[in-house]
Amino acid sequence: MQAQDLLRPRPEGLYCPPGDFYIDPVRPVDRALITHGHADHARSGHAHVLATRETLDIMAIRYGKDFAGQRQTARLGETLDINGVKVTYHPAGHVLGSAQISVEHNGLKIVASGDYKRRLDPTCLPFEPVACDIFITEATFALPVFVHPPVEEEVERLLHSLDQFPERTHIIGAYALGKAQRVIAHIRAAGYTAPIYLHGALQKLCDYYQQEGVDLGDLRAATMENAKDKLPGQIVVAPPSALADRWSRRFADPLDCFASGWMRIRQRAKQRGVELPLIVSDHADWNELCDTIHATGAREVWVTHGREEALVRWCELQGIAARPLHLVGYEDEAE
Repeated sequence: MQAQDLLRPRPEGLYCPPGDFYIDPVRPVDRALITHGHADHARSGHAHVLATRETLDIMAIRYGKDFAGQRQTARLGETLDINGVKVTYHPAGHVLGSAQISVEHNGLKIVASGDYKRRLDPTCLPFEPVACDIFITEATFALPVFVHPPVEEEVERLLHSLDQFPERTHIIGAYALGKAQRVIAHIRAAGYTAPIYLHGALQKLCDYYQQEGVDLGDLRAATMENAKDKLPGQIVVAPPSALADRWSRRFADPLDCFASGWMRIRQRAKQRGVELPLIVSDHADWNELCDTIHATGAREVWVTHGREEALVRWCELQGIAARPLHLVGYEDEAE
């Protein structure tokens, strides 16, 4: 079987002709298989959606309970038959409920990774390498300059700043799904037990993580009432957009932080006015991308949504066939 007969790019997204389904389509389709709950991968309006229970819950939180016509739960490791195509979901380690999707038909196996990371994350299951013929990898940080430091070191820098500037409120910009909860969990793991204050946009997803057994400690709303003393020496977590909003000015001499893999690039931090950049990513860095490709044993690699050319070239130098997919509509929301 030819690879393009099993999965091929279309304007709607990756399409499986024999199974008649799409993976993470960017437009409404009849049948969508979703890897995780970030808005560039999980969109509303599909007639049928197959995803992990957590991803379905997250989509309902973000889009409302009627986000799809019908929904079906995919259990990790369980193989489903969709029009003769074997489909299996495997942990991706990206955010709560995230999964890779294995598609197998007529002796050919393709694994679509969605987004993934290889670092320890107390808020979700770790990535599971899956042996396959063709591996579809993301390439968000697919340049050798991107080597993420240990998260513990970044959290230590944050806590040191709190000690150094006890009169200032430290506001951490972190995306609502995955990044905010992970940053909070790592701060707790470092021994910080004081209340952490949340922007209202993060509340529902943090509540859901807690409901799912992820201990985030004492979380409080960063409301006007709670912030009446301006919260000096406290941590506030907010969406990145809030850092530049009047909302953030209510706090005591706010010190802007931003948790993102892009904080490796100093110019990006400077452009955003970030005083304390925290290099914390929910995507694999360059070394992890390369290691993952080897771990799958894939004879061919398809590269998508990111720095495609560099990773394609690396694969070629390793003797692995590779090509970019040039899919459109996928952004770095999680960063």
